[in-house]
Amino acid sequence: MKPTPKLNSRRRHVRGMTLIEIMVVITILGLIAAAVGVSVMSNLEEAKQKTAALDIKTLETGLKLHYMKAGSFPESQAGLEVLLQARSVERLPKDPWNRDYVYINEGGSPVILSYGADGVPGGEGGDADISSQVQSPSASAARRPARLR
Repeated sequence: MKPTPKLNSRRRHVRGMTLIEIMVVITILGLIAAAVGVSVMSNLEEAKQKTAALDIKTLETGLKLHYMKAGSFPESQAGLEVLLQARSVERLPKDPWNRDYVYINEGGSPVILSYGADGVPGGEGGDADISSQVQSPSASAARRPARLR
């Protein structure tokens, strides 16, 4: 039995997507994925910087607690490990780039910092250092208005 001419003509008109159409669709999807990827990566870097700032504030609170117990901040050589030994903090976090936070105490007003994404001092954007200079609790109280003391 031969196919009828009517059925045969229908088969000729039904066709799938051409190679060019598929390539255009894949290119458009690639451009969309790239745009989303750039947006996500910039938000991820900002989130890491905010996490580092929060960790530093936690360590700063631990240092102030240590100051209130011991009467002074730990020396640079002792580092932040003293906070664990004195139970001023529960744990010593790593920065979001998986490096230890840096503690420097030269002259009684210590600094806690992370060197950012590049891990070296200085930098801009995601590579910028994130730091906090710790004031003794008595100095913090002296700066507060009298009605808040």
